[in-house]
Amino acid sequence: MFAAEIYKQRRKKLIQQVSNGLILLFGNKESSMNYIANTYPFRQDSNFLYYVGYDVPDLVAMLDTQSGEQILYGDDLGVEDIIWMGYQEKLTEKAARAGMDLVRPMERLAGDICKAMTKNRKIHFLPPYREERKSQLSFLMEADCNKDENLYSEELIRAIVAQRSVKDDLEINEIESTLTSATRPMYLHAMKMAKPGVAEYEISGMIEGMALQQGLAMAYPIICSVNGEILHNHYHGNIMKEGQLLIIDAGAESKLHYSTDITRTIPVGGKFSSRQKDIYDLVLKAELEAISKIQPGIPYRDVHMHAAATIAEGIKDLGLLKGNVDDILSCGAHALFFPHGIGHMMGLDVHDMEDLGEKYVGYGDEFQRSEQFGLAYLRMARRLEKGFVITVEPGIYFIPPLIEKWEAEGKHKDFIRYDKLKSYFDFGGIRIEDDVLVTSDGHRVLGDPIPKTIGEVEQVCTL
Repeated sequence: MFAAEIYKQRRKKLIQQVSNGLILLFGNKESSMNYIANTYPFRQDSNFLYYVGYDVPDLVAMLDTQSGEQILYGDDLGVEDIIWMGYQEKLTEKAARAGMDLVRPMERLAGDICKAMTKNRKIHFLPPYREERKSQLSFLMEADCNKDENLYSEELIRAIVAQRSVKDDLEINEIESTLTSATRPMYLHAMKMAKPGVAEYEISGMIEGMALQQGLAMAYPIICSVNGEILHNHYHGNIMKEGQLLIIDAGAESKLHYSTDITRTIPVGGKFSSRQKDIYDLVLKAELEAISKIQPGIPYRDVHMHAAATIAEGIKDLGLLKGNVDDILSCGAHALFFPHGIGHMMGLDVHDMEDLGEKYVGYGDEFQRSEQFGLAYLRMARRLEKGFVITVEPGIYFIPPLIEKWEAEGKHKDFIRYDKLKSYFDFGGIRIEDDVLVTSDGHRVLGDPIPKTIGEVEQVCTL
């Protein structure tokens, strides 16, 4: 945990931004895998972590926006619990570490909420993303949280998004130190392992093992595949062959649960072919140019479109697209090769605050999500601000089912050279990703550099 004063100041700011009523912040419960006692590794709710910090299950915080009263609800462990799970701090000790003075047993929560509701006080809470939370809220609020989205507090969502979007120095250090001490070594080791005859699961297992050796976890399920054209490919069963491209998209999570998110594309056997080099250099150019555009006030949608224009121009030069690049971008023909967004916000969640809704986190009131294929997947379009931590991750992919579908439909036939694409059906994909801080006058790529030029990657692969 950070110092108690950090959480006190965060809660004070939140209370000032929410008018009238009670704010409920729910910690997560344990979730079972295949029977009740066999649970998944516990991961605390990120909003609870941000405002309370305590990383154990079955806690709820209530903040009174009028009186300023702040209560931590929970229960102390009994002897039988201690026998199986070991000693834990008492509820009063947990509250003190979070800078809270009042504690109450969990059985008081329902009555306290009911009492507030009889006085017509507003109860502010966030949209639940777990079924057990939905059931709990439906019981507490005497309403069906599966059907009535108006129960959730948009005011609270907006206040939290405004606060959590801007990272302070402590948060930035959590991300950056984890990038340098954990995520970077994972990639250096993976580059050396990417050889013919090695299974993908050997590399993904090594990556997760290196995190565990430092007492860390992965920020999200590892993508490690020679079928990189499948954007979120979590299958790790392929045996790698000479000449294939291995995409690894992985990141460790700090001990305080701040995420890192890096992607590199590695040639199996240590050397890129000439055709792979052409596509790789184009993706790298798009990434570097996108990063160069990052500064406060710039809409991230513009950064995405700049990367898309770079990719479209380069693919046209390779003879796979034709026509005017502005027209290609306007109709979305380039999305055949670049079907996702340039990046997203990052922090306590790898897709930061996605549980609160991308329309608040990534778009705000100024921007509306496009319905165009490719651009519709852009997670973040809003104007950048100092303190944002964002990913920059352009890619080029050759997806046979998508190519065949578009060709059969005659889609964008004035721009796409379908006759040239058959020879790329076995290519796969290339993506390059870094984590970037928006500074007062521009940007800074976080962490010690992870090799990404062709020369750098090939050099590490052959060590």
